[in-house]
Amino acid sequence: MLDAAAAPAPRSAVLKARAGTVDHPVMSEGERPAWGISPPPASAPFPPRPVLIGPVTILPDESVRRSRRSRAPVVLGGAVGLVVAVVASTRVPAPAGLVDVVRTPVAQPAATLPAASPPVGAPVVQPSVAAQPEGAAVAVLSTLTVKGRAPLTGYSRGEFGPRWADVDRNGCDTRNDILARDLTLTSFHPGTRGCVVVGGRLADPYTGRTITFSKTRASEVQIDHVVSLSNAWQTGAFTWPAERRRAFGNDPLNLLAVSSPANAAKSDGDAATWLPPNKAYRCALVARQTAVKAKWNLWATPAERDAIDRVLAGCLGFPAPTGGLPAP
Repeated sequence: MLDAAAAPAPRSAVLKARAGTVDHPVMSEGERPAWGISPPPASAPFPPRPVLIGPVTILPDESVRRSRRSRAPVVLGGAVGLVVAVVASTRVPAPAGLVDVVRTPVAQPAATLPAASPPVGAPVVQPSVAAQPEGAAVAVLSTLTVKGRAPLTGYSRGEFGPRWADVDRNGCDTRNDILARDLTLTSFHPGTRGCVVVGGRLADPYTGRTITFSKTRASEVQIDHVVSLSNAWQTGAFTWPAERRRAFGNDPLNLLAVSSPANAAKSDGDAATWLPPNKAYRCALVARQTAVKAKWNLWATPAERDAIDRVLAGCLGFPAPTGGLPAP
């Protein structure tokens, strides 16, 4: 007798298996397949076929998976193309305050060649000097000879003649001539024909102070040699004859009425060692010193020339004064 497990299946069961309509055996709730159709028995001699239920065809599991895989690239490609098209056709506005930057090529500066150097031995003219009028102090300064001081050997105040001689023969000595020129509200001693100054008011150029001058306080005002006599001696006057030195010591171009303390502070200094506390007068002072040295053919030391040049750089075009006694 054949074993029940080995007995061939009835023909009706085979036909149902081919059609995919095999009846489910009685199963518990947990054993029933989730998809509602039982898979074909392992012993089925034919592969599973589609099951037609009304207008819908149900594919077996493997066929469904292959169909889904074949359609997935098409669907994914279409979705990606749609997204790219939407992004490409949509312009996102820039946030407020931002501006599109357009890169433009930056022009590079043309290469410049260094200026040609002047020939060896040619005089070097400062640009500030070349642009000044002929009478400007900075232009006059450029004409001075520049070299070191000579020794002070042989110098004394007497080498420049007696103090305050009447060299212009107007009947008044040089001191009173300068007081009459530089003071305002002047008064004169009676019987001196307007010569001896006994009162007045001085606007001191060195300090900027106003000094009341009177004969009883005459020592408060002194007459300063703008280019001191010892400086003149060491920069050329030691070679002069006595008459030339006497004229230099009384030349009004080289003389100023100033306060006694300021004159003592200046002493025989030049622009390299002393400048007036009143900064507003520094240009006028160094312009006068330059004019005196040019007129009397005195030289300047390198330090003196540089100091004058620095002051005149702040007042280009300041004129060099003229006048005074003729230089014999």
